[in-house]
Amino acid sequence: MHYHEITPGNFVSRPNRFVAQVRIGEETVICHVKNTGRCRELLIPGARVYLEPSVNPARKTPYDLVAVEKGERLINMDAQAPNKVFGEWAGRGEFRPGLTLLRPETAYGASRFDFYWETRESRGFVEVKGVTLEEEGAALFPDAPTQRGVKHLEELIRAREAGYEAAVCFVVQMEGVKYFTPNRRTHPEFAGALVRARQAGVELLAMDCRVSPDRLELNRPVEIRL
Repeated sequence: MHYHEITPGNFVSRPNRFVAQVRIGEETVICHVKNTGRCRELLIPGARVYLEPSVNPARKTPYDLVAVEKGERLINMDAQAPNKVFGEWAGRGEFRPGLTLLRPETAYGASRFDFYWETRESRGFVEVKGVTLEEEGAALFPDAPTQRGVKHLEELIRAREAGYEAAVCFVVQMEGVKYFTPNRRTHPEFAGALVRARQAGVELLAMDCRVSPDRLELNRPVEIRL
């Protein structure tokens, strides 16, 4: 996926989880943060960030904050991007060869999964999770407790028991991490649910991304350590 007319700036502050103040040259602008996670290790004063102009010129926040530099690593922060890049990747036949259907936002039970897919031989659901937290080369999810994430895993287990294939894909929105692991310190319940999901036959995937200020693309599989 591509962004357009990217403008660099420096992060100043985040008054709430939806907006940030960013310095562009001598001007401070208010930006929409496209990620409601904590991202405390990313959005620190002075951090280099990358902004995309809003398509709505009348919007109060004229830019969207889409990426940030953390040391030498560039991290995409757009919470909508993981679904987009997974959809592009799966549409090229990389997820399941012979895909005949890939439908986003499909309800099952009490949940709504990111994708429903079919081939001539099988059908299933995929839940996509974006990962922006990195510590000492490890990618971790979640960065804050997520009961919704636990619910999705439990529903994937039920779908698997009902005869569907089921998968969760962790899209690591950066390149070059050593491995992915659930963030037990932040949410041990999610980590436990992930173990149960694998034991129940839910496929676990983790993929890193090629990242530039104006582009994001799924790159390669990342080792999963539970």
